[in-house]
Amino acid sequence: MSISFTPTRVAGAIASALLLAFAAAPASAAPVKNIVLVHGQFADASGWKPVYDILTRDGYNVNMVQEPLTSLDEDVAATVRVLARQPGPSILVGHSYGGAVITQAGTDPHVAGLVYIAAHAPDAGESTASNKNKIPGQIRTVTTPDGFVFVDPAHFHEDFAGDLPADQAEFMARSQIPAAARVNTTLITNPAWRVKPSWYMVAKQDRAINPDLERMYAARAHSHTVEVDGAHTIYISRAKEVAAMIEEAAQSVGN
Repeated sequence: MSISFTPTRVAGAIASALLLAFAAAPASAAPVKNIVLVHGQFADASGWKPVYDILTRDGYNVNMVQEPLTSLDEDVAATVRVLARQPGPSILVGHSYGGAVITQAGTDPHVAGLVYIAAHAPDAGESTASNKNKIPGQIRTVTTPDGFVFVDPAHFHEDFAGDLPADQAEFMARSQIPAAARVNTTLITNPAWRVKPSWYMVAKQDRAINPDLERMYAARAHSHTVEVDGAHTIYISRAKEVAAMIEEAAQSVGN
């Protein structure tokens, strides 16, 4: 029996094959549009304003965590609380001690990727203090009788915000939020960077966290790494580069 292939029959066969091919192909993941920003010690979430402005202008849904800085567990809980409100997966970003927070909180299923900005990224059994003792910074801090730590205001500009104008650094020094000393000695138990993709920005003139410690963190986590000129406050002074790294992370995990 012979079968004749008319133009109509051929066109139908091609259309059917294309439909089957499209049905078999996996759908590409939607880009991540939610960004959650976590500040470090001695500062609050308002420092993220320059990064927030860029990201929201570019169409991202951005929220900031105001950690109490009273314990690592409470700071992680505050972060997870914000993650739970997002309409889908998020990129979780941490600066300074905020890196320890996202390291512990980042295993949350809402988190698609991690971005560290001049931040701690301890491993299991490590704390920010234990790592700083191995590779010290130059920041000068004071501990209150009731166990809270703050940066000596006389040295805040030099030690924390050397890349910002003096008047801005002075205001930050007078409005800083002391952290409970115990947040620095609490051990990480389940580091998210071992199971989530990460990006890391090293501040080459950082005095609060030694740049070599930052490089160690980034190399160990196999993070996509960029080094920039700037002090510990690159999340303010280099907001354009910070926002670009966050957007790169969001686009990478969404594809």
